[in-house]
Amino acid sequence: MAAESGGKIDPMHQFLIEPVLGQHWVVGGYDLSFTNSALWMVATLVALWVFMIGGMKRDLVPGRWQAAVEGFTGFVNSMLTSNIGPEGKRFLPYVFSLFMFILFANVLGLLPFGVVPGVHPFTVTSHLTVTGVLAVISFAIVLIVGFGRHGFHFFALFVPHGTPKLMIPLIFVVELMSFLVRPFSLGLRLFVAMTAGHILLKVLAAFVINGINMGPGYAALITLPSFLLMIGITLLELLVAAIQAYVFALLTSVYLNDAVNLH
Repeated sequence: MAAESGGKIDPMHQFLIEPVLGQHWVVGGYDLSFTNSALWMVATLVALWVFMIGGMKRDLVPGRWQAAVEGFTGFVNSMLTSNIGPEGKRFLPYVFSLFMFILFANVLGLLPFGVVPGVHPFTVTSHLTVTGVLAVISFAIVLIVGFGRHGFHFFALFVPHGTPKLMIPLIFVVELMSFLVRPFSLGLRLFVAMTAGHILLKVLAAFVINGINMGPGYAALITLPSFLLMIGITLLELLVAAIQAYVFALLTSVYLNDAVNLH
């Protein structure tokens, strides 16, 4: 929940990482406190676990829950197969877990838990540390697969076919730098998308609250339009939450394709 001071609402306060119990637990000079970020990552994992356990049945005629789980699994499997080929199925457990974790984390951060007293929703994907770690893990897997499968021939990825010999050194450096930027752009894209959306929603929430506090006239002029816009932006953010999870998984599969097939 945003901090209020002098009638103002701080839209950045929602991203502040704080200990859940209000006290820091410092051990050996390291802060090992269980924070709101960790709490919502656990909540994301629990929600995902419940979703998967409830849908991992083997009924011949699947119910809605089982169909939903199978639908997500088939969607990710189809994406991997179309981008990598038959070998893409090897990466289904990781990419599926990545896609579902980001999707659930994004959606949980948008749900109106704040209406419950004492509950402060937190979007873990609005922090670059989280999205950056996910991006680094994906990038590390790409490197492991690339060098494990091709050895030092993996460097051929940075020299496109048909490159004139005179241009090879320059093209190699340009392609290598482009390759090394991938984890930064991968993590930054998700972080920026989620952060910007939540800031906008919090600013609109400030208009709604301040309009109500200023009286009926301002409420009609400011609060009502802001509230209606909030509804529209929230629906848009739900779409963005799904799109960003898809884009992250899609780009991971594209990078894995480079490692497997050296395209």
